[in-house]
Amino acid sequence: MSEDRHITSYQTHAKVLISLLTLTTLTILIPWLDLSALTVLIALIIASTKAGIVMTYFMHLKMEMKLFRVLVIMVLSLYASVILLTFADYMTR
Repeated sequence: MSEDRHITSYQTHAKVLISLLTLTTLTILIPWLDLSALTVLIALIIASTKAGIVMTYFMHLKMEMKLFRVLVIMVLSLYASVILLTFADYMTR
């Protein structure tokens, strides 16, 4: 029984850490810009980006089978469409 091991370097972990900290800082700073309704959209985009980074590196989605990646992309597309429809409804009120 062979076991595939996926070893991620410390440099990759450092890049992921820096990107997550940068995006978290942006999440904190965005409301101060007073972009009205766009503030929510930008915060959701940043949160989705952070979720994608976490799924890719810490949940090892990068090393999974292609079918599994396609299924995750389909779920994320559904999530994005629900967010966009909600935002469109919010903007028309």
